[in-house]
Amino acid sequence: MYKNRLGVMGLFSFLMLFSIVSTSHAELWELVIDVNVEKGAIYSGDSVIITGKVVDQAYKPIGGAEVFIKAGSYTTKAFTDPWGVFRGEIKDFERIPGTYIVNVVGSWYGMTGLSSAKFQVKGEASPVSALQEKLSTDEARKYLSSNESDFEKNPIGQTLFKYYRGLLDELILEQKIATEPSEEKIHVEQQRLIAENLRNQAIDKFKPGAGTYEGFQYNYYINGLDPKIKDLVISQLNFTKNNFEEAQKIRNEILANGGTYEEARQAYLDKISIPKEILEEFNQEKINQESEESPDENQPSEEDSENQ
Repeated sequence: MYKNRLGVMGLFSFLMLFSIVSTSHAELWELVIDVNVEKGAIYSGDSVIITGKVVDQAYKPIGGAEVFIKAGSYTTKAFTDPWGVFRGEIKDFERIPGTYIVNVVGSWYGMTGLSSAKFQVKGEASPVSALQEKLSTDEARKYLSSNESDFEKNPIGQTLFKYYRGLLDELILEQKIATEPSEEKIHVEQQRLIAENLRNQAIDKFKPGAGTYEGFQYNYYINGLDPKIKDLVISQLNFTKNNFEEAQKIRNEILANGGTYEEARQAYLDKISIPKEILEEFNQEKINQESEESPDENQPSEEDSENQ
């Protein structure tokens, strides 16, 4: 009795071992594929470069093998060279940030191999883009283009139909919220309009003009200058005055045409910012002009020539 039981257990163990070996052999691919993603992290819209090598179980390179590469809904095809090496490129991989898997299937005269690798798309995923990604699949389009009555006798179909309809409602709500201005933006815009109105009122009331380039203080300052540099200083002040007038004109035109206050302010500052090189060039031109207009002290005047 004991021997019979031992024999039965031995036979059972043998069958189990045979079953495990048979199953493992069935899952063993004829081709071995080594896959590598050239850049482990990319930005949405970049190309994904996949390289690798196809060999047999003896690690002998397989040349001429067809390699099918798939990442999400993106696919491409490549062939191995005589050394078993392949290179494929998925162009413009536009997906929301996250981790993705690229699957590679190689085939050669009835032999097949499968391998995969991971890569990341950098960035932060927004709820809207995540919902758009889920609703862009073929399955989602299938259920969104159907009626609930089409799945009366299909409980799984009804569940998926409600699931994708729910995602669509979420997307519509998210897009509505995204297009509505926030309370902070509304407050900032209101404050900007108030400040702009106060500024215009002050201009109308005080009429400041382009600056203090006239009046008693201006004349007092000019008359106190050294006669040798007086004309040059007057020219510089006029040059600056013209710049301010043009800057104010540019700023007002931008605001009148619907531009933002920040855009108008930046244009104003760009105009009145005079590089040192331009100012030195202006001064040199003025000095040269004055030298041409004034007679040379070393040259005798017409009156001196007549006396001689």
